[in-house]
Amino acid sequence: MAGHPPPNRVRTWMLQGLSDMGKPGGHTGPHAEPAPPHKGQRWWRVMCLTGVDYFSTLGYQPGIAALAAGLLSPIATVVLVIVTLAGALPVYRRVAEESPHGEGSIAMLERLLSYWQGKLFVLTLLGFAATDFLITITLSAADASTHLVENPHLTDALHGRQMLITLLLVALLGGVFLKGFLDAIGVAVALVAVYLVLNAVVVIVSMGHVLTEGHVVTDWTSALTAEHGNVLVMIGVSLIVFPKLALGLSGFETGVAVMPYVQGEPGDTEDAPKGRIRDTKKLLTSAALIMSVFLIATSFITTVLIPEKEFKAGGQANGRALSYLAHQYLGGVFGTVYDLSTIAILWFAGASAMAGLLNLMPRYLPRYGMAPHWARAVRPMVIVFTLIAFLVTWIFDANVDAQGGAYATGVLVLMSSAAIAVTIATHKAGQRNRTIAFTSVSALLLYVTVVNVIERPEGVRIGACFIAGIILVSLLSRLARSFELRVTSVTLDATAERFIRDMASRKIRFIANEPDQREKADYRNKIQQIQANNDMPEQEDFVFLEVTLTDPSEFEADLSVHGEVVHNRYRVLTLESSSIPNALAALLLHVRDSTGSTPHIYFEWTEGNPFHNFLRFFLFGQGEVAPVTREVLREAEPDPARRPRVHTG
Repeated sequence: MAGHPPPNRVRTWMLQGLSDMGKPGGHTGPHAEPAPPHKGQRWWRVMCLTGVDYFSTLGYQPGIAALAAGLLSPIATVVLVIVTLAGALPVYRRVAEESPHGEGSIAMLERLLSYWQGKLFVLTLLGFAATDFLITITLSAADASTHLVENPHLTDALHGRQMLITLLLVALLGGVFLKGFLDAIGVAVALVAVYLVLNAVVVIVSMGHVLTEGHVVTDWTSALTAEHGNVLVMIGVSLIVFPKLALGLSGFETGVAVMPYVQGEPGDTEDAPKGRIRDTKKLLTSAALIMSVFLIATSFITTVLIPEKEFKAGGQANGRALSYLAHQYLGGVFGTVYDLSTIAILWFAGASAMAGLLNLMPRYLPRYGMAPHWARAVRPMVIVFTLIAFLVTWIFDANVDAQGGAYATGVLVLMSSAAIAVTIATHKAGQRNRTIAFTSVSALLLYVTVVNVIERPEGVRIGACFIAGIILVSLLSRLARSFELRVTSVTLDATAERFIRDMASRKIRFIANEPDQREKADYRNKIQQIQANNDMPEQEDFVFLEVTLTDPSEFEADLSVHGEVVHNRYRVLTLESSSIPNALAALLLHVRDSTGSTPHIYFEWTEGNPFHNFLRFFLFGQGEVAPVTREVLREAEPDPARRPRVHTG
């Protein structure tokens, strides 16, 4: 006798862990909920994964600040640090409390809206998240390739090959995630440790030169006073140029996205992961403090030690201010090592973005029915995101400046939405003082976002393309999955179990009934109508099925069935579902499996245009119930002999 064909090894490897999901809406991404006991990584290791994005901005942030604020760069950077520590950090510490499973601020806002408007709102935010994360991957790879191509020793050999190098770096990043998420964390820890140590050396040595060349500070303060007059004017101008420095705030959204992979403590549960929340707060706070110290120090030393002309296009410090100081004060060998470290961390900055994508998208799209089932597995999604990154790189010709607006827009929209979500959460909790504080933070971030959009509108246009793409693909996917059995489990109460058990000894007959007024005459007339339509004797026994429609935009759900006797005569099974045909089909299959008998269900035809009825089913979970129930059963049970019977008259 021939055995079963061996499993496809490639398919098994690609979908590894997909069958292990234990709850609706769960996923097997790199930050999927670990099975108890909670296993994960120490918080400082996970911090390095977000840090490759956050800390890598030191490669270009001092230069951006110098070009935007000039002599005011250190003061403007202090304003940025204040906003970071007093605004963004408290916001995301609260997000970690409210959303400890890695969904971030999007989940907080999702709870405010239901039905289709809620889904479309979440899809819009996911579009901006995709803009942020995907552009982080492509921009960082392009920036790394730029540093590589512009290296004096490699310019001749690599000139004109930036596109190829960028695509190769994106492919290598995808390869790391295909191999395994733990490898990504290990690489991130090594890169961050080396990069921060090298930056600390540059800062310390440069500060030594500032102390020995005291005139550079007096020259700076004199020029600053002459240009801006007094401290109030300086602060005012710093606030005006602040939006141009806002990229120094990036990294918080991925900080909460990786929460499920933080180790926590042995007593953590899915409902109360207190250790994970505590350690994630440590992660966020530590990253913000480290970055704040480096931002202030690097903006100061670059402003007072580097001539202004060198920051401009064509200057030796353009886009590489700290590298300029490393070469000048520590020599060519150290400078080259620093360049290589910068290139490496810029390349791997996309790792935190890839982790964010792999965490967010599988949490929402499959649960909404807006992505294939395999979208919950890591490796297929890594391939999809890598291919999209290839496309984005090709469209923008691997140009860093062309992608900057989209990156800033994605970051700022997500941060603004997080601040608004936290403001609403504190208001609902009755925390008046915190509500006022977070309202101020929300207003500031919204101001920065609006200014950024006005100055660089291409960011919104790119974000709109991502949003339109996600919504279109999501709706097409949901349309393709319309007749898929969506119920993840069926639970019957004791009365419902007794009804099914009583009928199991004879033919099991159900009548689909709308739960309207539930008057005695309605049930009597319904039975008479079904018997007449199907030419059945009066003594036939029936149980009514009544489905109350819930949020029709939901896709997957558990099904709870309750039994009751109405008017001391008619047995009724009541259930709630986002889709009437799906609920009926799921119950019929459950009854068949639990009794070993084939159940029958009886409908009356629905009046109206079939196409309009299908749209009602697709959007609102109702419509032409009888044929759709039969189609769901056909999709779920390919064997006609075992399929529950659907009768319509």
